[in-house]
Amino acid sequence: MADRNASVYSTSGRKKSVAEEPVTSVLKGGDIPVNDSGREWTADEEVLAALGYKPEFKREFTLWTTFSVSFAVLGLLPSFATTLYYGMGYAGTAGMTWGWLVAMIGIQSVAASMAELCSSMPTSGGLYYASAVLAPPGWGPFAAWITGWSNWMGQVTGAPSVNYGTSAMILASASISNPNYTPTNYQTFLLTVLLQLIHGCMASLPTRWIGRVNSAGTTFNILALIAVIIIIPAACDRTALNLELNLPKFTASSEVWGDIYQGTSYPAGVSVLMSFIGVIWTMSGYDSPFHLAEECSNANIASPRAIFLTSATGGIFGWFLQLVVAYTVVDIPGALTSSLGQPFAAYLVQVLPQRLVLLVLSITIIAGFAMGQGCMIAASRVTFAYARDGCFPFSRYWKHVNTVTHTPVNAVWFNNAVGCCLLLLIFGGNLAIGAIFSIGALAAFVAFTTPIFIRVFFVGNRFRPGPWNLGKLSIPIGCIASAFVALMVPILCLPASTGESLTLASMNWTCVVYGGPMTLILIWWFVDARKWFKGPKINLDHLMLDREDQAAQLGGTIEGKDALGRSDSSDGDVPGEMPAGKQVGDMKPEGL
Repeated sequence: MADRNASVYSTSGRKKSVAEEPVTSVLKGGDIPVNDSGREWTADEEVLAALGYKPEFKREFTLWTTFSVSFAVLGLLPSFATTLYYGMGYAGTAGMTWGWLVAMIGIQSVAASMAELCSSMPTSGGLYYASAVLAPPGWGPFAAWITGWSNWMGQVTGAPSVNYGTSAMILASASISNPNYTPTNYQTFLLTVLLQLIHGCMASLPTRWIGRVNSAGTTFNILALIAVIIIIPAACDRTALNLELNLPKFTASSEVWGDIYQGTSYPAGVSVLMSFIGVIWTMSGYDSPFHLAEECSNANIASPRAIFLTSATGGIFGWFLQLVVAYTVVDIPGALTSSLGQPFAAYLVQVLPQRLVLLVLSITIIAGFAMGQGCMIAASRVTFAYARDGCFPFSRYWKHVNTVTHTPVNAVWFNNAVGCCLLLLIFGGNLAIGAIFSIGALAAFVAFTTPIFIRVFFVGNRFRPGPWNLGKLSIPIGCIASAFVALMVPILCLPASTGESLTLASMNWTCVVYGGPMTLILIWWFVDARKWFKGPKINLDHLMLDREDQAAQLGGTIEGKDALGRSDSSDGDVPGEMPAGKQVGDMKPEGL
């Protein structure tokens, strides 16, 4: 057991226990983390220590730079351009207008509930750590196992899918400039791998440089989005470009909001729900601040704020972009089946002169490049956090933090290698490579909502919130989030065609590409992993105090009793707070 003189002190010079920190921790409330760093911990480092982890990163991210990374990962403009095939192709303009608003109610509920968890548990493990701590007794390791692997699958597909979309837009631009040129799968693959390698190098830089790059990228993303929202309706020339159709400048509102394009074999309502894949995938980057919490100053306030702001800002600006396209698109089937191979590029050709088409595509490509780099960074932090707890084979390599850059370089390149392998799906055709978009949406949603579901239906008012919380709205918002995800998980697995129209080429392979690996992961759990995986592993020493020791640390606190003779420190639960010395899960970290 470590010497008590080495334990952490607060700014007032008094030792602080886990119970005094605004966290829901894997450690018991009375334990005191031991500081052997030779210097006094900051407030952020004390919070991290209360969660069971020693500081390993430099805290050089601020609220703005953390928001910058998450907004770069969100990448509204390139995300919209990449997933237009689904958003517009399944339900047309109706799914893009009021459908987006309906989807955002569920998505913002998920983001708000996640932000509350982040404030209580600001660690890189994020959702995985939360699932482990909040799960009912006996289920903590299993909940962490499922959440962690599902989240990692969503994260590791992020950069490849974004870079694939960026590559498709680059080659579509070349095809517009030279109509005799037709992009091939081989060229798309090589260009996407090149972008992967460039982003791998950029994500291996020191945190301060990464923050500056992402800050610039986010600023460009916001300006680019505003510019495109202005350029398209201002320069739209549907009448001149489509003389034979005799079109007005904009489509009538009754048609935009009322007509549901039959892009699937299902009823109109199901088609609108299926179009939500575009919204969900576009809005799936708001969890990044959770994974960057160990590199952010004032993390238990700044990180949840960044989560909530990213989702809210993205939802508003994304809807504006949807409206612009919905009111100006000329031929939906034509955009979806164009030889350019990129629906957004084909749409631009319908409504803008060629020079402006190339300008908008260039802006979108640059924004997509910044987005891919943000995805690479966020995924590497997730891999690092899970490797730190031994989830992966050869975890000791992937959890290594480079001594020069102070970033998880090995995790960056491990993810990069996996991503390049996934890109081989390009050779299987559009629907095959399209599975990585559905996987990203489905895997992320399962990971996002597992700890939220546990918190709402198993923990309830015993949850100990951090300084950023939803108050009385916490449970209702969590219920909305859980219901939305429960509805969307099967919807995301539906193929667009049914009956005789359903072929291997038109099949939705999401259930196979996501369900296959997850089935193997479940088998691994029951056969072997349950014997050694116990959830988050703390990596610092801590003191286990009895009640007298705790009273001494608190300056001689005297235990009071009520009229019935019950002590103040009885085991009764206090609404809104985890009882001191208790935890919801049954985690038994190493060293206890």
